[in-house]
Amino acid sequence: MSLDTVAEDIKDDARDRAERIRNEADERADEIVAEAEADAEEIRAEREREIERRIEQEREQKLSSAKLEAKQKRLEGRRIVLEDTRDEAESRIADLSGERREEVTRALLDDAAAEFDEGDTVRISGRADDADLLESLVAEYDGFEHAGEVDCLGGVVAESDASRVRVNNTFDSVLDSVWEDRLQEISTRLFEQ
Repeated sequence: MSLDTVAEDIKDDARDRAERIRNEADERADEIVAEAEADAEEIRAEREREIERRIEQEREQKLSSAKLEAKQKRLEGRRIVLEDTRDEAESRIADLSGERREEVTRALLDDAAAEFDEGDTVRISGRADDADLLESLVAEYDGFEHAGEVDCLGGVVAESDASRVRVNNTFDSVLDSVWEDRLQEISTRLFEQ
């Protein structure tokens, strides 16, 4: 074999080895690129899912906040309507007059009188505008006297030192009691849906 042939065989082997190395390097480069693209796709997909989760969380938070705000406004509106209704009731009660006012005041005085022992000195107070009415009603009871005025819509406050009893039968106290006992019913009637 000649030196040229050996040199040519070495060159061919070197070229074959270089071609194999290049092919392996290209395959490895393709694998690395494919892995990198897969990783990039996975990262992109995860980021998209995270962004979608954040968007959904924000949407839920804003929706929840809007619902809460709407509920608060609805409750505030109901509170205002209830206050207006209460004010209207107080106004109508304060405006009772004539026989109806006398009838209601007499019933409240009768109820208060039942709380005292016979022979007690009982002082009756009421609204300043009802002084004449109270004077005439108190005259019907032994030991009762008109004692002046209290700030109220009407009715009576009865007191006796002897029995240490104080009965608040004012229109205000009756309205407070009825209002408290019937608030749920009042709300239902006002805000039926």
